[in-house]
Amino acid sequence: MNEKVFDESLFASLKPGLTSFCYRMLGSMDDADDAVQETSIRVWQSWSTFRQDSSFKTWVYRIASNLCLDKLRQSKRRALPVDLFDPAVAIVEPRDTLPDSAWIWPSPDFGGNPEDRLVRRDTLQLCFIALLQTLPPRQRAVLILKDVFEWSSKQIAETLAMSPAAVNSALQRARETMDRAQLRSDELSSMDVQPEQELLSRYVEAFEQFDIAALVALFHEEGCMSMPPFEMWIHGKEDLSSFYSLTRWHCEGSRFVPITVNGGYPALAQYMPDKDGSGLVPWGIHVIETKENQILHVQNFINTKLFSRFGLPERLDR
Repeated sequence: MNEKVFDESLFASLKPGLTSFCYRMLGSMDDADDAVQETSIRVWQSWSTFRQDSSFKTWVYRIASNLCLDKLRQSKRRALPVDLFDPAVAIVEPRDTLPDSAWIWPSPDFGGNPEDRLVRRDTLQLCFIALLQTLPPRQRAVLILKDVFEWSSKQIAETLAMSPAAVNSALQRARETMDRAQLRSDELSSMDVQPEQELLSRYVEAFEQFDIAALVALFHEEGCMSMPPFEMWIHGKEDLSSFYSLTRWHCEGSRFVPITVNGGYPALAQYMPDKDGSGLVPWGIHVIETKENQILHVQNFINTKLFSRFGLPERLDR
């Protein structure tokens, strides 16, 4: 150990931004948290080797970047259902799923660090996270550090052990790939404009009363709904109505709790009746994207582990 004692507050001050970097890289808060935790361990273990030839921040991000790059070499691209599959032809109860590691999941806030609030919130949109996953890992890191965190090419080069020229070349290729990518999730997203509170309130009321006609009326003609980890997603008002009718037994009696996801975007946590009907238990996180004050896409992330991550209760009383 270096004679200079490691100051944990140095790392703590970087943690919110570091977490948001790892989330953008990996598309999962579980993976991002694991990467940040492993980074903190390696920073502590390697403290004696830090010679201040670069800034502490650059050194920490170098460790985190290498961890993310190693993890991405061993994993497949995460995505959203609308980018992997066509809409359902037959409206049946969804059955086929992919593992959690296949999907992009929403994230809670990363913390109140003033520096973190400067990071562009639009780059936390779920569709942008999906676009990032189309990039090769090193190009992904370059683009995030340059276009999101607004680092200099020199600082990125030091972090990723590249030359400034290689950084600029990778950045150009990454931007070209992002511009060419034609993901359905990007077309469906209008998250640059938040849903009107009145529309969200009407959605909550219609869903909690499970008034299918009122619920479907809130959707745009091209409206759709996806439900990771299920592969199936629904497109169009007629199919939405059929699907809601088919799943009435499962959703009737649900209740919503308002939350925010991915940099403050409003969302709804759905609790459904438990088996004995004595209370309500976690089911899914609804992220609602709108167009012309109509619902264009409901992403219902069905993953009960998300509830504890968002600080939500394990159960609601009836």
